[in-house]
Amino acid sequence: MSTTTCQVVGFLLSMLGLAGCIAATGMDMWSTQDLYDNPVTSVFQYEGLWRSCVRQSSGFTECRPYFTILGLPAMLQAVRALMIVGIVLGAIGLLVSIFALKCIRIGNMEDSAKATMTLTSGIMFIISGLCAIVGVSVFANMLVTNFWMSTANMYSSMGGMVQTVQNRYTFGSALFVGWVAGGLTLIGGVMMCIACRGLVPEETNYKAVSYHASGHNVSYKPGGFKTTTGFESSAKNKKIYDAGAHTEDEAQSHPSKYDYV
Repeated sequence: MSTTTCQVVGFLLSMLGLAGCIAATGMDMWSTQDLYDNPVTSVFQYEGLWRSCVRQSSGFTECRPYFTILGLPAMLQAVRALMIVGIVLGAIGLLVSIFALKCIRIGNMEDSAKATMTLTSGIMFIISGLCAIVGVSVFANMLVTNFWMSTANMYSSMGGMVQTVQNRYTFGSALFVGWVAGGLTLIGGVMMCIACRGLVPEETNYKAVSYHASGHNVSYKPGGFKTTTGFESSAKNKKIYDAGAHTEDEAQSHPSKYDYV
């Protein structure tokens, strides 16, 4: 998979996961009333992070927000904080990843800067996905604990009679949306981190070249280098000149037969 494709796919998965996290946080069906023992009922109750709702058999639904903060369970407040932190980090990572896309050129931005921004957004997406997964898992664990405690209280025998007074709650649709959204955001962040390696410019290796400071003319060869100084050139020219002069002297000292004509 090419760098651009991996980056774009990671960006789309992270954006879809962030949208799912926002939707899951605002949904009201985090916990729904268990109707296993009482499938026919005139009232159906379900709760979310921000309010609880009651739906009657006539179709009328009434929701009431939680008007208190300190009176809520500590686990519920922790889940709220995790989901909000995940959404904020995901939004910041989404904004950074838009400018880090390789297919978008902004000014004279270098590939090294885009690689850094891609890695930063990927880490933010990973943390955002983990926050969503942990928050939903904590709420699910709280539901499981309350469910079995309610079951133990409901089926406690009292004189041969069975109590069926307390309501039990089970998983709502928001939990599954949160798990899927957190997983998509996490996968998108990992793909963004992988794409970061392809955006880093490759380092160029230069071969070392030896220089001789005292030489004027340097000739390079595969096996090494040979220097030629100006004094050697003068010496060669002097030898050639002396040889020419010596030849002329010999020609003058040994006259030919035509000289006497």
